[in-house]
Amino acid sequence: MPYIKTSKKTLPFSTLLDLKSQKCGLRHAVFSVSGNEYKGEWQDNKKHGKGTQIWKKSGAIYNGDWKFGKRDGYGSYSVQLPETKEYLRKYTGGWKDGKKQGYGTYVYNNSAIYEGEWSEDQRSGWGRMYYENGDIYEGEWIKDLNHGQGIIRFANGNWYEGAWQHGKKNGNGKFYYIDKGQLYEGFWLDGIAKCGTLSDFGRDEAPAPPKYPIPQIHLVDMPLVLREAQAACIDLC
Repeated sequence: MPYIKTSKKTLPFSTLLDLKSQKCGLRHAVFSVSGNEYKGEWQDNKKHGKGTQIWKKSGAIYNGDWKFGKRDGYGSYSVQLPETKEYLRKYTGGWKDGKKQGYGTYVYNNSAIYEGEWSEDQRSGWGRMYYENGDIYEGEWIKDLNHGQGIIRFANGNWYEGAWQHGKKNGNGKFYYIDKGQLYEGFWLDGIAKCGTLSDFGRDEAPAPPKYPIPQIHLVDMPLVLREAQAACIDLC
């Protein structure tokens, strides 16, 4: 197929005007063909520096740093609530190449909140998640999932601390049953406790302890028994 050079004369008139404007430096307000509005700094005809973008269709607003036409640096993104027309700040923090990057805080539609590190628009690194039901997770994340070491504190006071993989308890961990005054220490696989020990922990202060305390059982080599049980669980899965 022969190569055909596109002439500027074939471009839409609005596009030609935009090319001729060669925006650079501070501009009070620039409107795109779609009606979006931008106020701020430019360089080489691209948003660059400090600026505010308003999207006409959704009413969303971004205010912060730009780099060669994309959100890059520090800034906040807010959406307009259709019922009240008021603005809700969804995300405040770092950006890179138009995506959430670095440290930032995000508010979800169900009022859950995440504050921590981001990479490529996903929760990655260290972060704290406040869930709508009152649970709180604090620890490591990879690609929007709990992954690494972390602690989740449940609304009823119980908590788990230990290893996570792909959003589930995986590996060694401890589960504190504060309501019962018991502690489980053991090995988890895909969110299910497979083998471990259960002992009394703060039984006297617990609001609903079992009727009888857990009896003491003495094994000759308890660590060996647990290692063998853990190995058996892994082999079966």
